[in-house]
This record gives sequence, structure tokens and C-alpha cells, in this order.
Amino acid sequence: MGPIPFDNTYVQLPEAFYTRLGPREVKTPGAIKVNRELASLLGIDPDWLESPEGVATVAGNYLPPGAAPLAAVYAGHQFGSYNPQLGDGRALLLGEVLSTQGHRYDIQLKGSGPTPYSRGGDGRSPLGPVLREYIVSEAMHALGVPSTRALAAVTTGEQVTRDSFLPGAVLARVASSHIRFGTFQFFSAQKNLDALKTLASYCVQRHYPERAQADNPALALLQAVTAAQAALIPRWQLLGFIHGVMNTDNMLICGETIDYGPCAFMDEFDPAKVFSSIDHGGRYAYRNQPGIAHWNLAVLAQALLPVLHEDQDKAVELAQATVDEFPALFEAAHLRGLADKLGFDEIRESDKAIVDELFELMASEKLDFTLCFRRLYDLACNPDQQVAELFEFPDALVPWLSRWRQRLDTDQLADNTRAERMAMANPAFIARNHLVEEAIRAGEDEGDFGPFFKLIERLSGPGQYNAAARHYASPPLAGQEVAQTFCGT
Repeated sequence: MGPIPFDNTYVQLPEAFYTRLGPREVKTPGAIKVNRELASLLGIDPDWLESPEGVATVAGNYLPPGAAPLAAVYAGHQFGSYNPQLGDGRALLLGEVLSTQGHRYDIQLKGSGPTPYSRGGDGRSPLGPVLREYIVSEAMHALGVPSTRALAAVTTGEQVTRDSFLPGAVLARVASSHIRFGTFQFFSAQKNLDALKTLASYCVQRHYPERAQADNPALALLQAVTAAQAALIPRWQLLGFIHGVMNTDNMLICGETIDYGPCAFMDEFDPAKVFSSIDHGGRYAYRNQPGIAHWNLAVLAQALLPVLHEDQDKAVELAQATVDEFPALFEAAHLRGLADKLGFDEIRESDKAIVDELFELMASEKLDFTLCFRRLYDLACNPDQQVAELFEFPDALVPWLSRWRQRLDTDQLADNTRAERMAMANPAFIARNHLVEEAIRAGEDEGDFGPFFKLIERLSGPGQYNAAARHYASPPLAGQEVAQTFCGT
């Protein structure tokens, strides 16, 4: 057996699903960081991954035994406009592994060179987007959000041409799979019913095996994906996370967050907040994310119509009934999360007013989203009141705080349970935009990865506030705000 215990299945699907090709070699690969914990989970020796052979593997200069590199094809709606063929334009699926816990994962190289789906691009990635994705994806994982993860990052020793010349890098990304809503759209548009059926059955078996015996695999898949998205998007909303590019080719069937290009966590709360430099109309603003997820599910359902039922009217009925479940599922998950953030056992009907008023005050007073909720945790559970040195409520919230305390007094939740739930729901540390930018600037401009290493380490324990690390919990100072984020392609 080779250094990576490959166990590949996607490559066994028909050739219409992908193009087999290897990565392009780079000039002088150099190690940046290996995620040793993740490597061990995947059955990969972290020491080997840090060795010259491991670095060469991530860079694309060496293919370990068992690798089956391929670029997957898919379509997608990008900002509402349909593109009939996209695909992995700068990434390759190196292969799959079974973790030590028996879970199947993809290992993908991002920035590995051009493919037939590059649409004229160079298939490479600048260093900055690799550092950003490593930081934010691992931060999301630490926050308990289903997410792709970063296994390793390397430099290439080459320059990438964008608006200027930038150092190049490659990221080894891990996901439960990289199968997208757009993968189904591609085959549906081609009227390839065999491929649709094959893909639906494959996805159910791989991601939702509890539904594997369903009489209608396509319907079982749509139901499972709807439930997964209704669980995922509330997690984003409850953390103030803005994805930035919720195209259907960036939504995974497995229910994990993918594509950390123009993403960001809000500092000051603003429901209309947009960070992505290409989202000129605010399509993917914070407040729009639940509705966009619902829209994307409708697009997936439409792609599945030909294999949902032989009778088209019945297929539409099944699809509509399934997608219509999303709003109620989302609301239930969102209210459950809000209860945890506010310290309540549940959100009662009478609590809706206090919840709405809080968000209205947060918006009007321009309160820091993360520190506002963390301060509530301190007031309810933490006698040290730790983040008070960074954030205190303005006078405008004093009446609301009084009503909130009265509501807490009527709750039957045990103190230790409340403390545990609020601590998990209200992190002290998030991947703040200005800190991510500082790490990128140090790496790109100076070749200094110290800030990158320190930020990743701090974000691995988001709920454990330490005054000595207040720098990582502090909102940006004047002049440090990051107003826009970029795809990096």
C-alpha cells in the first residue's frame, strides 16, 4: 500500500462524469503547512506528508500509488444565469480514502493546473486564496459547521498572473465529496437519464446510506439534500457568515460548505451586508442566503425531474412537495440555534418580539455580531465577564437586556446546560476579515507564514476566550476594515 490509502469509487462511474488527467508539475514546491490531525484521521502519515515526497504530491509533481486523478464536469447557475458546462477548471480529484472512522473522503488538489474545463484560465491559484481557504475552512470546522477542510498547502515557486504577478500555491482540499447541484444540472440538460439515475444512486449510497433502500433513489436524495441544506444554512446565519457566491456549482450534495473565495464573517451587523466584489446586486447578501438556498434546491429538483417519476406531473408534485419542506426545516433549526445563543431552552411564540428587537438594535447600533452574542454568554453564565474589555452594550440596549434577563429567570434550563450551550453557540474567536488579510499579506508580500500559523492555532479553539489573545477577538480598528473579498481565480 502507498503512503495514501486510496480507495477510489468516483472514477468507476462512466467516463461522461470526468476527464482523466494528471496535474501539471511546478517549478520548486515548498511546504507551507500540513494539517497533521486531519492527515491522521485519513490514515495518512503526517510525517510523510511533510516530507519532500509528500510536498511533491500536494504540488502535483508526484502521483502516489493508487491515485486516479480526474477533473469532474458539472454545470451551474452563476448569479442566476445558467452555464451549461463548468467543471474543475483548476482542480483535480486525486482520489478517495476511507478515514479511520470509516467515512469516505475526497482528496482534491486546488490550483493544480489547466483542465479541459478551464475556459482559457491557467488552472493555477495565487497564494492568497490558498491561505484564505485554509484559514476559513478550518475555522468553520472548529465552529462545528459542515465544511470542506484543508489537508495541506504548498508553494509552487512560480508566479501567477492576475492583476499583477503573485506567488503561486496549491491546496489539498478534503470533502465528503465534491459532487455539486450543478453535476445533476449538467446531465439533466443533456437529457442523459442513465447518468442522472447512476449519479443519484451513487450519491444516496455514499452520503445518505440510511435511505439506500428507498424505492425512489432520486426522491430520497432530494429529500436528504433538502434536510442537509436546511441544517447548514442556519449555521451560517447564526455565526454571521456570508458565503458570497452561492451558485449552484458551489453547493455540495453532501451538505458541506465549499468555496471560500469571497466569503467573510460580519463584524458590524448589517442584514444587507455583501462582501463579494462581484456581487454587484446583493444577490448573496447575508439576509438573502436562506432564500437562495431554497432557490438552489428548486433548481436541483428541476434537474432531477426526469428521474423522479415517469409521469411529469407526478414528478413535479413530488419535487415541489420536497422543496417546500425547506422553509419550515430551516426555521426550526434557526430557532433552535437562536435559543442556544440567547440562553433559552427554546424560542417560545412570545419570544419572537425579543428576538426581532435584538436584531433591529444590533443593526441600528452597528453592534459587532460575534462580540454581542459572546457578551450575552458572559452576562448569563460567566462571572469573569471576559469580553467586556472588548465590547459593552450601549445604553440603547439597556431596556432590552432587562427584558432578556427577566426571560432567563422564567426558563427552566439548568445553569450548567445553559453555559455549555451558550459557549458553543457564541464563539469568542472567528476568522475576522482583517486578521485573515494580515496573514495573507505577510505570506504573499514577505514570505512570512508566522501570522498564518498563529491565526489557525487560535481559531482551533473558538469558544475558549483568553485575554492574552484579545487581539484575535477584537473587531477591526479604523482603517483595518475589509470591505470587499475576492474569488482569487
